Amino acid sequence: MILFPAIDLKDGKCVRLKLGEMDAATVFNDDPAAQARTFQEQGFKYLHIVDLNGAFAGRPVNEDAVDAILEAITIPAQLGGGIRDIQTIEKWIDSGIERVILGTIAVRDPELVRRACVEYPGRIAVGIDAKGGKVAVEGWAETSELTAEELAKRFEDVGVAAIIYTDIERDGILKGLNLEATAKLARSTSIPVIASGGLASIEDVKALLKPEYAMLEGAITGRALYDGRLDAKQALALIASKS
Repeated sequence: MILFPAIDLKDGKCVRLKLGEMDAATVFNDDPAAQARTFQEQGFKYLHIVDLNGAFAGRPVNEDAVDAILEAITIPAQLGGGIRDIQTIEKWIDSGIERVILGTIAVRDPELVRRACVEYPGRIAVGIDAKGGKVAVEGWAETSELTAEELAKRFEDVGVAAIIYTDIERDGILKGLNLEATAKLARSTSIPVIASGGLASIEDVKALLKPEYAMLEGAITGRALYDGRLDAKQALALIASKS
């Protein structure tokens, strides 16, 4: 099980949102590269990055911050936010991003996801952000009529490396992961699923390690790490003891 520390970028800074609201951003570090280096030094094996401005703009915005992060670390990183065409996918992979996360475009243009999986095997993930059971797009500003399971089925057997499933109604408010919904999605697809949104404490990590959630690839943690509710050393030691 992989625990992914999250770096969410807004205006070049490392922030956390509440419920996906850009106006409810808390700045945790003015230097995202330094934050990424800290996560690596703490022992994390994989980094999760989101270009929040990019998700709303539909194009990369925090490119300088992402480049600085990549220069600061040697562990792999996955990136989402504002990636809507094959040229941007290529740019990020060439820059050193291990896995590109496609969200809005996976709803709008599923054929692009299929093409990207062919051109970059093992390097494409799909971000499924759900609100009230429906998939949200455009930086969570709009809700589609698709369910998470319906969207996942579109990409069965096309080579998607992972699905990052975020419960928007829990994101950034430390209510705990929605493991029931995440596991339901994981059972409906052969694609590995990563849980996101609401991880609050070591209790969530313990829950993730229960046998009924063994099918999950891992989980993303953000605010709990930044405000000290989750101790990185304790969490990683617990995961290592179960592997």
